Amino acid sequence: MEKWVTITLFFTAQDLVCWGQDRVEQPSREMTANEADQVTLMCNYTTKATSTNTYLFWYKQLSNKSPTFILNKISFSEGTTESDFKKRFNATLDTTSRTVPLMIKNLLVSDSAVYYCALRPTVTET
Repeated sequence: MEKWVTITLFFTAQDLVCWGQDRVEQPSREMTANEADQVTLMCNYTTKATSTNTYLFWYKQLSNKSPTFILNKISFSEGTTESDFKKRFNATLDTTSRTVPLMIKNLLVSDSAVYYCALRPTVTET
């Protein structure tokens, strides 16, 4: 018997700006999918710094909870993925198109959450 469950994924709908230099944008505000589906959550980023070291992060936030780290991608290495997410969550950092889409395989009801893409600042000032 097939199980039909609607899973809703939310994203931040605003540009996040750090020192007026770097930002991320998640073009989709909401996505609905069925259990066992595969979805891709988009994240575009912009950096104005000349540094080639780009650090992108994905977080999951359940209602009334703090955000949970899923994974990070770094332009000069593979990055890390939290062990609870390794089997079904994956992202690829594309420095040419400046995207880091998050793919979630085999959706579960427990995947319903708000997902945040974040960019580590590449410009620091004192």
